[in-house]
Amino acid sequence: MSTVAADWIPYFQKESQQEYYKALTVKVKEEYQRNLVFPPKDQVFNAFQYTSYEAVKVVIIGQDPYHNVGQAHGLCFSVKEDVEIPPSLVNIYQELHDDLGCFIPNNGNLTKWAKQGVLLLNTVLTVRAHQANSHRGIGWETFTDHVIELVDRKESPVVFLLWGSPAQKKAEMLHNPNHLILKAPHPSPLSAYRGFFGCKHFSKTNEFLEKKGLEPIDWQIENVER
Repeated sequence: MSTVAADWIPYFQKESQQEYYKALTVKVKEEYQRNLVFPPKDQVFNAFQYTSYEAVKVVIIGQDPYHNVGQAHGLCFSVKEDVEIPPSLVNIYQELHDDLGCFIPNNGNLTKWAKQGVLLLNTVLTVRAHQANSHRGIGWETFTDHVIELVDRKESPVVFLLWGSPAQKKAEMLHNPNHLILKAPHPSPLSAYRGFFGCKHFSKTNEFLEKKGLEPIDWQIENVER
């Protein structure tokens, strides 16, 4: 499994003592042995490697990793640079263009966001190849719910971007008045036209962060040379 930033280690150590996590670890290990599973084993916890707990300023919640070969690398909505940009991310880029004037890049690697404090957290962190939601219900949801609760306890302001009804249900866990919760339909082609387009979540996030004295996020993903 991938390494994580130092200040996440106490959380991981605490969770590893829980019965649900022990069972989850056994199940995930079996899945990697018996099936093709994404992301690669050493990238499962990339969100916690690129974004330290202390650095978290924004949380984006996805569902489960992309399930086709070469796509998932441990950050929700993100794909590696040589992979076709998935439809939901195409729509995210379109909203960024309309909201902040960002040009639409030629790749879908969102690592730049993660390194600025955007925790790109899927609710479920692994998936069997070509079987969406195949690892739902094996324990990842408990793990990531505890992450969300931990981030909610941060004193410094955090923006939670909750897109689609599964993500919006997480709002029930968020009680800290220091934080901002923004909700919109999912950016999927099936629902983006119902209010994701025009939600202006990216400019609203930066306005909030600046008002709180924090650096805004540079949302522009650069082109890569082909």
